[in-house]
Amino acid sequence: PPRSPPPPPRPAPPPPPPAASRGIRPFSASLRRHRPRVRPRRSGPVALRSLSSAAADDGGAPAPKVRFRKVMAANRGEIATRIMRASTELGCQTVGIYSHEDRFTQHRYKADQAFMVGVNRSPVGAYLDIPSIVDCCVQNGVDAVHPGYGFLSENAGFAQALADADIAFVGPTPANLHTFGDKTAARELAVEMGVSVVPGTEKAVADVDGARAAVEGPGGIGYPI
Repeated sequence: PPRSPPPPPRPAPPPPPPAASRGIRPFSASLRRHRPRVRPRRSGPVALRSLSSAAADDGGAPAPKVRFRKVMAANRGEIATRIMRASTELGCQTVGIYSHEDRFTQHRYKADQAFMVGVNRSPVGAYLDIPSIVDCCVQNGVDAVHPGYGFLSENAGFAQALADADIAFVGPTPANLHTFGDKTAARELAVEMGVSVVPGTEKAVADVDGARAAVEGPGGIGYPI
């Protein structure tokens, strides 16, 4: 018997409605309508301690003060949303970034301003596009960038690129990221500062024979390792 014709294809789902019709508004607009749990202590730019100068606490000169008017959350989703909320409650304007695939996500609409970065990059690669993010900061008057965690939060090149553009990186200095991003260099610094470390080699081993000699040789580390 003849087969029945296949069912017609399902129509494509309609695009999501604009943010305004979904009840999504920037945190700055929400604060004007609702009293936040933590009330802002002052209006206008907020005086924050520079995290990049925390090393001055060790008997050096007092850490300088910096004033942030506009803070970028260089992340996505819930992480970016938390950064924006905290920045808004401190009286700072907020800037968000998003990839093409994230153009309808909530963190975009929670920022006072939001810009797409990493054009023609992958959904993850867009958030790792350092030149695009730094250029966005420069073009839009961003004073500081909070990387959240993951993505570029431990990237020394990103911190250095922001420093070269006279933009604050809310995190360690580029030098600290370089040092602690390498386990051998971090161990050497710990030993130099008199911090106790687990037994190990002073330098990185290059091959299996070197590792076996360090463990089994005279005065070796021994097992387990």
